Amino acid sequence: MVNDNLPRTIKSRRLERAVETATEMYLSQGIENVKMTDIADACGVGVATLYRYFGTKTGITIAAMTHLWYDLAKMFSGVFESEVFLSQTGHKQMVDLMKMFAVLYEAHPKFMKMLGEFDLFLIRENVPKDMLVDYDKSIINFYTIFERAYQTGLKDGTVREIPKFKLFYLSFAHALMELGKKLIQGELLPSDDFSHAKDELAMIIETASYYLRKE
Repeated sequence: MVNDNLPRTIKSRRLERAVETATEMYLSQGIENVKMTDIADACGVGVATLYRYFGTKTGITIAAMTHLWYDLAKMFSGVFESEVFLSQTGHKQMVDLMKMFAVLYEAHPKFMKMLGEFDLFLIRENVPKDMLVDYDKSIINFYTIFERAYQTGLKDGTVREIPKFKLFYLSFAHALMELGKKLIQGELLPSDDFSHAKDELAMIIETASYYLRKE
């Protein structure tokens, strides 16, 4: 499927195909295990062309992650604008939004695993922030929807006032996302036990729900 939302720099269908191929290979094999020559062979684009266009493996890897986020955004498109969602109380809307992090863990484990690998890749390669502008824009940001739900909750009396609302959102969003990535990574230590992984995510959401609810 052609991704019409890829950054404008992706002008050639052949190069777009290279990004899609890289994405598929990263998802199945892991970022570290895929070489530029592997991508070139799989998509039929000369490796010299890939290097000339993307510069390094870093360039095509960032493009692949950007591509993934845009595809994921399509899955959620319209969900939070639907009559069914908006007819709920503000508190219920906020809880449903937090459950999206659990959906990412349960329904898109390969994406979550690759996201964790990509974080490590950025650190290892010391990627400068100015290379991540398009990627940063592609990341799904639930904050504006979450804030709208919060304002609805204040009006309908289902949520309490939170002095530092954005801090609340960031704290729980980061906790849920990072826990999801850790659980996907798998058990590493002898003491690790992820047999109740879903319950761990649910516990954070329940805690946030209790904190939000106006008694």
